[in-house]
Amino acid sequence: MKVLIVESNTSLSRVWGRHLERHGAIVIQAASETDAIAVLRMESVDIIVCNLLLEGGSAFAVADFASYRYPEARVVFVTASSFFSDGSIFQHIPNACAFLPLGTPPEDLTALVEHYGTH
Repeated sequence: MKVLIVESNTSLSRVWGRHLERHGAIVIQAASETDAIAVLRMESVDIIVCNLLLEGGSAFAVADFASYRYPEARVVFVTASSFFSDGSIFQHIPNACAFLPLGTPPEDLTALVEHYGTH
């Protein structure tokens, strides 16, 4: 399973990435919308873990491009915000499969990624 992590906080991205790699995932990390789109132009991914509040660009743009380029790829959004806590993100982003608080333990994030990222 190939996972793209799109997170501006590189320390947090590394923690998630190491945990996913220990469970057999191939992990690619991007710190911004531009970086994520560049990755998606070059290679396919099974699932994307993306901070809804990216410092460098739009998480919606990443999800939209992924939906166009790789329709089967799912997106797990993480956020520190309570915006979209009503679940409406699933109405706006068709490839969204989960919406988690930023403080979700890495093992829980990994379980969701494994569940949604394997076809």
